[in-house]
Amino acid sequence: MRASLLALLKERPMHGYEMITEIGERTGGAWRPSPGSVYPTLQLLEEEGLIRAREESGKRLFELTDAGREEAEAGQDSPWDEAGRGVDWEAVQEVGAALAAVDQAVRQVMMTGTEEQRAKGLTVLAEAKKKLYLILAEEA
Repeated sequence: MRASLLALLKERPMHGYEMITEIGERTGGAWRPSPGSVYPTLQLLEEEGLIRAREESGKRLFELTDAGREEAEAGQDSPWDEAGRGVDWEAVQEVGAALAAVDQAVRQVMMTGTEEQRAKGLTVLAEAKKKLYLILAEEA
């Protein structure tokens, strides 16, 4: 995380959400860091004197200090490149579509079903989770 943020800030000042978006785009969606990992890292970099923040249009814009630029220059230009290598994107899309369809069905059962139907729906979900883990156990 640290190397990626420094590498981005080497290009130009950015705000946190912009960095999250940039990493997501540059990895083709393979890695989209969470705010819970980005903002604490930015805080740490600021405390170490490697970056500074300033307010601009109601947002905190982060930029490298001289010490930060030195560290960024010594690091990789695009440390996020390894994320997503070897990923079967077709399979990822297939799983995403299947999960979206299941999500829609679950919502429909939970919102419009009777109490008994909702209970059956939860049982189906618990059973599906168990079966998925059993698939992994068979391989061991």
